[in-house]
Amino acid sequence: MLRRILARIFWACSRWRLVTTPAPSVPTVLIGAPHTSNWDFVFMLAIAWRLSMRFRWLGKASLFRGWRGPIMRWLGGIPVDRANPANVVDDVVARIRAGEVFGLVVTPEGTRSSGTYWKSGFYRIAREAGMPLTLGYVDRTTMTTGLGVTIDLTGDVAADMDRIRAFYADKAGHRPEFRTTPRLREEDPEPLTPIS
Repeated sequence: MLRRILARIFWACSRWRLVTTPAPSVPTVLIGAPHTSNWDFVFMLAIAWRLSMRFRWLGKASLFRGWRGPIMRWLGGIPVDRANPANVVDDVVARIRAGEVFGLVVTPEGTRSSGTYWKSGFYRIAREAGMPLTLGYVDRTTMTTGLGVTIDLTGDVAADMDRIRAFYADKAGHRPEFRTTPRLREEDPEPLTPIS
């Protein structure tokens, strides 16, 4: 109740508008993109709280050190050891298979600066846990943020990513210059090894 009240106050005072589809009726992996600013985290919390979504989110382990740890966990955080990212996917999938019910917010760009690829953890978690994918967004050009479509992944990485790219094609992010085009390393063919 408190979270929903805080979210209502936030949206009433914000210059940004919440333009969204209804919250998914089943647990989902929720993408937060483009991820170009610390404000993206605030927007995702405000969206989820306004729509009464139960969710968890992944954050770098350093955010959970000291006095911040209990606060970050109360906000739904799961610490991530960036040195062992494969363990994160296994841990989240194990929680879901054990019966824990939650949506998971992921920022697949992995950094607030521009890069070449998105991190593929969101895709692996959704596929292995049998969860749909909801496309959350921040768009500075229209000063809007919210939830877009929810899709079921097919396992055809290129085709699934084409749908994701089409959705985010006109979304600029809070700091447009730091936007990374949605693309997974798995979409690019392995370079040929020269024969010596």
